[in-house]
Amino acid sequence: MFHRSERLLLRPFWPEDWGAVFKGIADEAIVRHLASAPWPYEAEHAQAFVALPAELHFPRLAITLADGGALIGCIGIDPGDAGADLGYWIARPHWGRGYGTEAGRAMREIARMLGHTRLTASHFIDNPASGRVLQKIGFAPTGVRRERASLGRGAAAMTVEYALDLVAEDSVMQRAA
Repeated sequence: MFHRSERLLLRPFWPEDWGAVFKGIADEAIVRHLASAPWPYEAEHAQAFVALPAELHFPRLAITLADGGALIGCIGIDPGDAGADLGYWIARPHWGRGYGTEAGRAMREIARMLGHTRLTASHFIDNPASGRVLQKIGFAPTGVRRERASLGRGAAAMTVEYALDLVAEDSVMQRAA
């Protein structure tokens, strides 16, 4: 699955992407905000990550710059308790440029196309920038805060949960048209 936005191309991972994944994510400031990435993040972790089988209804895509192809992050949806759970990371040199928001909007379109009706997401409470990105994409806080395990931290940490009802969003867009 491929998706082109204004500045980004979201695409499947290829085996040779492991080096770019490793270079982008092997940063404690990134890994500490992810639930499933271990710290220290080693080359073997990146190799195993890009080798994971693709799942049609739960895509995991490389975020690349459309004008040059550089891999700058990852975005995906996983099965969640109340729908599909969105997760992403952006390499530190690309922070603050709106790439997370742009990739998130693209993944929202992909989720809708795949038939998902609800997306959920969360961020660790000490990462409010991720919450701002989620709100720009259309997510709303659910009011739920809970501890979540973090391999990167080696312990659980408090998260803030968000949700996006794609069916309600569709009906609002239809009424506006």
